[in-house]
Amino acid sequence: MGGTQAGGPQPFPDNFRSDTLALMRTYLNNPVGVRDASMAEPVQREVGGRQFYVSCLHFTPRETDGSYKAMRERAVIFVNGRADRVVDRTSDLCAGAVYAPFPELEKMTR
Repeated sequence: MGGTQAGGPQPFPDNFRSDTLALMRTYLNNPVGVRDASMAEPVQREVGGRQFYVSCLHFTPRETDGSYKAMRERAVIFVNGRADRVVDRTSDLCAGAVYAPFPELEKMTR
């Protein structure tokens, strides 16, 4: 037995909104001026053979030249109740996700 870092069921990420904001602030080259932000409540998904809470995001970031291009879909994976990483291959993780407005993401500063 053993070998897994986070044994047992994963806890629900109670602070998923503030955690996601902190993670996205470092993930985005320019966190200022995000548009069309929405987020799905965390749900359990299989990631690498284990169940983790995953929350999906839709947003349109401001590019380095100030323009806006396509909306992005990203998945935030929570480990032990904390936002751990952002994943850009979201097809399976975000299938059927129900999005709600996430205005805090649009108000980020540097």
